[in-house]
Amino acid sequence: MKSLILIMISGALINNVVLNQFLGICSFLGVSKQMKASASLGGAVIFVMTIASAVASILYDLILQPFGLDFMKTIVFILVIAALVQIVEMFLKKNSPAVYKSLGIFLPLITTNCAVLGVALTNVQSGYNFIQSVLSGFGTAVGFTIAIVLLASIRSRIREKDLPEPLRGAPIVLISAALMSIAFMGFSGLNV
Repeated sequence: MKSLILIMISGALINNVVLNQFLGICSFLGVSKQMKASASLGGAVIFVMTIASAVASILYDLILQPFGLDFMKTIVFILVIAALVQIVEMFLKKNSPAVYKSLGIFLPLITTNCAVLGVALTNVQSGYNFIQSVLSGFGTAVGFTIAIVLLASIRSRIREKDLPEPLRGAPIVLISAALMSIAFMGFSGLNV
């Protein structure tokens, strides 16, 4: 049980997919302008990454590895992720049009979000079983959500400040993200 909790904490804080591994930066920087959109994308990523980790683990363990098709794991995982994103997109379009519209192009970009693919491939490389893969995917997605919501919060505070002209816009956002990354490095002492 302790190892399962450590897998989740590691994915969320120690090896944060955005702030430590620098995967998923496009949606991280693009959607973090608004808190509601950030939280919504975080929820979508939690769903997609958790389910993708589960399905990828099953497909790898039951089909790809036994039949010697390991070389196809990347393309198979991409297809699984694309299908899951389509399900999320259809659900949001029907049940929450405002959230669907606020996410804009970034919702379909989850399909190409290297963070989602990265966690599926990392789970396979780490030799995780089904439960470990699901918890790793969930923890990593929670870490993505924490990071994007924190950046959205920081950006909302920055908008209220009078900054020097050279720092306005992208420069202060990148500086803020860099400082967040440095802060998350403090969690590396938790690694066991």
